[in-house]
Amino acid sequence: MIKKKEPEDFNIVIGCEFSGIVRDAFIKKGFINTISCDLLPSESDKGMHHQGDLISYLQNSPITFDLMIAHPSCQYLTNSGVRWLYIKDKDGNKIIDSNRWNNMLVSCQFFNYLLNQPIKHICIENPIMHKHARNLIDSSYQQIIQPYYFGTYETKSTCLWLKNLPELRPTNIITDKQLIKPRVHFEGPSPDRWKNRSRTDKNIAKSMADQWGKWLLREG
Repeated sequence: MIKKKEPEDFNIVIGCEFSGIVRDAFIKKGFINTISCDLLPSESDKGMHHQGDLISYLQNSPITFDLMIAHPSCQYLTNSGVRWLYIKDKDGNKIIDSNRWNNMLVSCQFFNYLLNQPIKHICIENPIMHKHARNLIDSSYQQIIQPYYFGTYETKSTCLWLKNLPELRPTNIITDKQLIKPRVHFEGPSPDRWKNRSRTDKNIAKSMADQWGKWLLREG
């Protein structure tokens, strides 16, 4: 008789996460073998964290992961920043900023590397991309979610690339649009602005752990 898997039987990696928000949500559901990985130290000491490069970690880790949720940087990919791909030459004509374009190419290569990892269940998260990045990514996203689908009074369009995972079901849709604010867009200038904008919403993280945790236990 095949033994039914328990949450502690699964190995999960949360890539490019310094906050620990998604990692801690899975740990709270009993998935104690969940580790986050980021170049920065973790803001939470509730679980395991590897401080370092995600590619190196995935290549050298002896662990076989069942699920990876990754949040690669959107700095050079997001549609809201596409205008920064261009600069003006001495005649005032718009031309490609070669440095930023090359950074975009590297970001797309990293994104595709994560998409194509030999891990059974994968979610890659990013804001809506500009057309140049979309043309370089190996596949299209499967779902767009908003924090206000999950009871948070905020708007932030987030795309999910899903492999062997179901779409997240909204849990508490806020219908009064006057109450919903794009908080991350009004984040004041500061050294931590990018960090404050990049943290995963806690209600979304909880829904990932609730719904995908149950999916793992059912699908293996």
